[in-house]
Amino acid sequence: MSKQNSALLRYENFSISFGSGRREKWAVSNLDLEVGIGERVALVGESGSGKTLTALAPLRLEPEGAKVSGRIWWGGKEEGAQPVDLLALPIEQIRKIRGREIAMVFQEPMTALNPLFTVGNQIAEAVQIYQPLISKAECESAAINLLKKTGIPEPDRRFHSYPHQLSGGQRQRAMIAMALACKPRLLIADEPTTALDVSLRMQILDLLKELQAEATGDGGMGILLITHDLNLVKHFANRVAVLNQGKMMEVGSTDQIFHHPDNSYTEMLVNSEPVREIAPVMPLAPVLLKTNALSVAYPSSESISWLKKAPPHKVLRKVSFELKQGQTIGVIGESGSGKTTLGMAVLGLLGDGNAQVSGEVEVLGEDWQDLKPAQRRAMRSSLQVIFQDPFGSLSPRMTVKQIIAEGLDVHFPKLTSAERESRILDIVREVGLERGVLERYPHEFSGGQRQRIAIARALILRPQILVLDEPTSALDVSIQKQVLALLSELQKKYNLAYLMISHDLAVIRAMSHELMVLKEGRVVEFGDTETLIKHPRQAYTKELFTAAELT
Repeated sequence: MSKQNSALLRYENFSISFGSGRREKWAVSNLDLEVGIGERVALVGESGSGKTLTALAPLRLEPEGAKVSGRIWWGGKEEGAQPVDLLALPIEQIRKIRGREIAMVFQEPMTALNPLFTVGNQIAEAVQIYQPLISKAECESAAINLLKKTGIPEPDRRFHSYPHQLSGGQRQRAMIAMALACKPRLLIADEPTTALDVSLRMQILDLLKELQAEATGDGGMGILLITHDLNLVKHFANRVAVLNQGKMMEVGSTDQIFHHPDNSYTEMLVNSEPVREIAPVMPLAPVLLKTNALSVAYPSSESISWLKKAPPHKVLRKVSFELKQGQTIGVIGESGSGKTTLGMAVLGLLGDGNAQVSGEVEVLGEDWQDLKPAQRRAMRSSLQVIFQDPFGSLSPRMTVKQIIAEGLDVHFPKLTSAERESRILDIVREVGLERGVLERYPHEFSGGQRQRIAIARALILRPQILVLDEPTSALDVSIQKQVLALLSELQKKYNLAYLMISHDLAVIRAMSHELMVLKEGRVVEFGDTETLIKHPRQAYTKELFTAAELT
């Protein structure tokens, strides 16, 4: 078989650009890369380097207005078959390839899943496409089995859940289950473990390896992995390709890239570990945020009998802590452990009529639960949040400038135009963006760039307390390091208090003074971060740290 036929997927002189003439901007330039049959290739690089655009191109999912050139060879259905150029195929033929032959796991599951259908039905639909002759019951059974394989607890119950009823990690696992339903020959995974806790990341990787080995045809399923997680790459990929500003820096074996990189940019990426640079908390620092026996439950939709409903589902169980000025408390735990619910309860964002919240929350000495709506709104500038999903939290109809300035218009309406403009420009520079981004819209940016916009929106109000819900999950390692350094610097400068929720224990270790470990809504350990990491008492905590290789 010729070299052209030996690759399952091969990019040849691939380029993608936007605009025309002088304004034409090259997002990817003259890229050559191949994924072999049964091979695992990781594509890494900073936000905006062109990784996701490269991943979307084989399925012709590039953004509107993009100009694509070069060739992307697809190896054909059978060994010996002549490859076809995916860029030259009509869209009708591409649709037949999507899902059946080439499947994709998208970076942001909440925007990729249909909010009107249960996750089980969406997975069962994918199974039906692959096996049109099997019954509806068999499709549902296969979907439940896929949910179970990807590590979702109570898969029979979660089959009937809608996307908004799952945690971020559970939604990501449902996306992976859907992508694998058709047993594709190539899986393109764009940040497939971003929202997963560390203990589940290796499970997902092991699952992908297992399914890759099980795949029929010429040697197994190929995988093209797009990720910021270099630790994941080290344990998963056969080869690594490094992309920078749309250009390929180097391609090599995993061992070579991590231990003997040829390129200075690659060396910088490999060495971009978070650095612990936090200032100690002052002995008499005031308590800015306090909870006492904070609990959250949701009514169950299931029934024990036709007269009696099942008891409420408890998500958070009597969580108590004190957050002081200048302090960071890190919150870790598996997906569904209640981390994000804790953050939303503290922020007072669970008042949808369904959540049953009990216990006490004090913000700046005020009982947050008893405040009137107008009083709570007035205090919002002191208590801000950075959400996990930057695309879902930014209005697509507003420019970056409007998004960042919106809080100023609400909380600081007396600022002059010059003062307002100065604050906006200062905060944009602080989060590593350029002035030119201000007139653009969120869809024009990479995931990491959108997260920096979200951080700027929160920080511009100079809050006293910041709830950070996976603030760096969408950032590449080098930008992550910069953002964490920025958050540390701002904390020292303004004595900010952070409640940091994260799956990334390296980030938590670098940023937090104290560490809270949640499991099934309960606090299983709480104490000084370094002491707890070096001497964990609970088996659950030890498992988390072992998975993250922190002990």
